[in-house]
Amino acid sequence: MIGRVQEHLEAIYGITCAARAEGFVVDTEAAVQLGATGRCDEELLVHEAEGELEMALYLAPALLHRLKPYESGPLDSLLERELDGFCQLAEGVSHFLYVAHTATHGRTVSLLELEAQAEVDKFALCLLHRWGDGVEAWAAELLGRLFDRVSYRERLSEAERWRYEEANRLSRNFCSRLMGHVTGRRLERLLTDLRYAYRLGAEAKLRHFGQVS
Repeated sequence: MIGRVQEHLEAIYGITCAARAEGFVVDTEAAVQLGATGRCDEELLVHEAEGELEMALYLAPALLHRLKPYESGPLDSLLERELDGFCQLAEGVSHFLYVAHTATHGRTVSLLELEAQAEVDKFALCLLHRWGDGVEAWAAELLGRLFDRVSYRERLSEAERWRYEEANRLSRNFCSRLMGHVTGRRLERLLTDLRYAYRLGAEAKLRHFGQVS
């Protein structure tokens, strides 16, 4: 499942990453030793020193167990029954891929940019798995489930809470603008807009996401 999600993200954005997320997954004990907070089922652990970037991806064993029955075959039933679990895994892979991609291009990335891109990635992944008849209704449902009917962990700091809420606001604006391509069944235009935004960096990306149509 981890490999499938990375491959799909690479196809959506027209990129190739030599590093494979599944090779960087660590267990709970290793994650704690590397500084994981233990507050969520997925965490990307990053360490940079002397020009070298090290990463590890923690995905909770319980989360991987929930998704195991859906490892092969179409993802339709997964999106119906385990949308939350799929999105947690997708967020971890999104973080991994985006950090690797920006590092390859010699660019730094902010936590807000990382979170906002992950929200867009989850929408794009789920949307395109159901592209075809009925996609308009599915896209509208996704907007509601991913951006409107959300809650935040109680133990977040004020800064963390702001970051997640702001990432939600920015990415929702962008995904709402994509709805015109969904209703018009303009797949190539949709991919073009997603790829353009993905390649923007830092403040330019956040400004682009935040535009209101």
